[in-house]
Amino acid sequence: MRLSIACALAATIVSSQGLRAQDAIADFYRGKQVTLVVGSSSGGGYDLYARLVARFLSKHIPGNPNVVVQNMPGAGGNTSAAYVANVAAKDGSVIGAPQAGSLVDQLVSVNAAQIKHDARTLNYIGSANSEVFTCLVKADSPIKTFQDIFTREAIFGSSGGTTRDMPMALKNLLGAKIRFVQGYAGTREVGMAMETGEVQGLCGMGWTSIQSQRPDWFEKKMVRVLVQESMVGDPGLNKEGVPLSVAYTKDPEKLQMFELLYSQGVFTRPFFVAPGVPKERVEALRTAFMKAMADPQAIAEAERQRLVITAISGVDLETLVKKLYDIPKPVIDKLKTALEGD
Repeated sequence: MRLSIACALAATIVSSQGLRAQDAIADFYRGKQVTLVVGSSSGGGYDLYARLVARFLSKHIPGNPNVVVQNMPGAGGNTSAAYVANVAAKDGSVIGAPQAGSLVDQLVSVNAAQIKHDARTLNYIGSANSEVFTCLVKADSPIKTFQDIFTREAIFGSSGGTTRDMPMALKNLLGAKIRFVQGYAGTREVGMAMETGEVQGLCGMGWTSIQSQRPDWFEKKMVRVLVQESMVGDPGLNKEGVPLSVAYTKDPEKLQMFELLYSQGVFTRPFFVAPGVPKERVEALRTAFMKAMADPQAIAEAERQRLVITAISGVDLETLVKKLYDIPKPVIDKLKTALEGD
């Protein structure tokens, strides 16, 4: 009897502590503004997903703060990531939404020494989407198949991040003849450059993002998907016979390098808060994020925008990032070398 009373008392204490913690979080966020800093220009895939998250996150954060989006393009998402990690308030009121590459660039980027944040120390909230990256060209391009890219030069636009690194890997690991026009603010701007004839194509962009941003390209048959930059591919594209880039090599070491590079497709839309944010607020944001991504209204809105939600929890994202940083250094160094050049 005494044991039962003691257990009940302990349960009551734990429950009341949990309620007090929730109240403290709600008190902090109530009436506040949470800023979601996107590492790309407006109108692109990262921006679309970030704005979707922003619209539903407030509903599930205790205290229901106002969530606003701020675009901070630059350096493939690393400018925004460094700002959130090092400069912005470390109280849970600023959330980063950079490109996926900003989580691995300190491992493989040619500009790794200039990166000012450490992906291993970030508090991950989750990822909204997994993607199969693709490489596509205008329908009137002389490049008709991926095989053609080994004998004809293709000119691709790049906004940094995966739009540079993935085609660079095709160039330096497989021997594809690719020339870059760099400096675009985002994939939306690269798309405009394709339409005006400045560039022939775009690589390293997620398949669902392309479909959601530019459905007219496919309705009017304006573009052609050359290759999937993925280890497994998209079921629909696989059915259509669009090849995987990894099918063009049997070198085990190169395949391992591609696997590291393409891991960004698993956590394509990452969200994080800075090191130093109180643990209880990190947990509250993680919970709110997963609830927002499962919200029927969010799912319905995503479908209207042709966005696909495949959410990953903050804990799982943290585990994935740590696993990448455990890859043997010789493999990482060789991939880094492959991503160098023009």
